[in-house]
Amino acid sequence: MSQNDSIYDFSVNTSTGDIKPLEDYRGKVLLIVNTASKCGFTPQYKGLQALHDKYQEQGLVTIAMPCNQFGSQEPGSDATIQEFCNINYGLSFPVMAKVDVNGGDQHPLYRYLTKQAGGLITDSIKWNFTKFLVDREGNVKERFAPLTKPESIEKHIENLLE
Repeated sequence: MSQNDSIYDFSVNTSTGDIKPLEDYRGKVLLIVNTASKCGFTPQYKGLQALHDKYQEQGLVTIAMPCNQFGSQEPGSDATIQEFCNINYGLSFPVMAKVDVNGGDQHPLYRYLTKQAGGLITDSIKWNFTKFLVDREGNVKERFAPLTKPESIEKHIENLLE
């Protein structure tokens, strides 16, 4: 296993099974969020879409990473998740394939994110809708708890877009 020094060294699977290198997002501000369709925080999709709509032309890319590790709140297939997101929230930002964000099968991207921006008490992801903000140079700048609403991180995003 190689040492990953940059967020751009990672790839994620799209919901259709393609591989998406994060290198494709070099120069963009990234908001990476582990999501679930049956969570009390699921309505945050609306706020995430609003941020995407407002800032995408300035360089923000929101990336949803569905995860079923918290209360089995994302039980569906990747296709079912896409359908849910499109019908209920009209999402136009990428919703990738399901991943594990903790444990033995933790996606390497999440191993990197949690090392770069640890959490309270432990670095592991505590619940759905934990948010990581990455600057245009690929540096993980901040981690936001699930309770943090997308609209409350708008200033942080604006600062990185300047």
